[in-house]
Amino acid sequence: MAANLTPQYLEAEAEYKKAQTAEERLEALRKMYALLPKHKASEKLQAELKTKISETRAEVEQERKSPKKGGVSYKIPRQGAGQYVLLGAPNAGKSRLLSRLTRATPEVAPYPFTTREPAAGMMDWEDVRVQLIDLPPITPDFMEPYVSSMVRSADAALLLVDLGDDDGPFAVDTICERLKQTKTVLVGAPTSSEDLSIVHVKTLLVANKLDLPGAPERLEILKEMMGDRFPLHAVSAEHGAGMEALRDAIYRYLQVIRVYTKKPGKPADMDSPYTCPVGSTLLELAGLVHRDFTDKLKSARIWGTGVFDGQTVTRDHVMHDKDIVELHM
Repeated sequence: MAANLTPQYLEAEAEYKKAQTAEERLEALRKMYALLPKHKASEKLQAELKTKISETRAEVEQERKSPKKGGVSYKIPRQGAGQYVLLGAPNAGKSRLLSRLTRATPEVAPYPFTTREPAAGMMDWEDVRVQLIDLPPITPDFMEPYVSSMVRSADAALLLVDLGDDDGPFAVDTICERLKQTKTVLVGAPTSSEDLSIVHVKTLLVANKLDLPGAPERLEILKEMMGDRFPLHAVSAEHGAGMEALRDAIYRYLQVIRVYTKKPGKPADMDSPYTCPVGSTLLELAGLVHRDFTDKLKSARIWGTGVFDGQTVTRDHVMHDKDIVELHM
């Protein structure tokens, strides 16, 4: 018998996996338990959630009694259509890529460990923006303690490979293994795990420095090593080759749609669309516009795919890219 988990429960589960503190995890776990359908098929999951809530509550209490000292942590609020983190070995070109795709101006230098702390920028794609965060490099010997939590909370990752270095293709496995030790698994396609402590982060593999001598040969080695494990894009951040195709892939990999809103009798606001996951309903969009709208929404008029202009639709209507919506409370 299936547990028949609701979209609201799955949303709370996603919040749990992205939580960066024990208090955030506890809040999400409580929400998950409240939203979990209570019947025989869900008894095992109910018991697991109760155990997790108890363990996390104890963790919160312990942190309040003995707060951690000295460690550095970062939390960059998510903006735009989604948040990516840039991962790579030293000198892979993450900072150069960030400056190419966004208006950010991180320090760029031809020596390793230029990036010492996160640097964020916003990438334009048509009428939306995507947040990119450059993280410090990962080596076999060192990874900044806060890096894994930032990767876990991101919507996706860009994993850079240095095609100018013979060791570049082999650094990919090192980075994946270091993150795996923190129960953070880089994957090419969305997947799930019964272990709620494991977070799968969908990842694009970016082979950088395509312009350097020996790069084509190293690219073939990389393809042979990785197979179809990750979607692969070869670029030169320094000279711009492949950058527009990568920009397009970054947005589309998020699997989101744009929805525009309008007030009755007024033209639609076509400058600032809301972005939501593919398959989102009118009710889920309403919650993005304002949290109170989820309860107050009665219906909406819509202009877009699969409807006639101004058609009235119900709360469970599935939205499409570039739909225009007029919400009625």
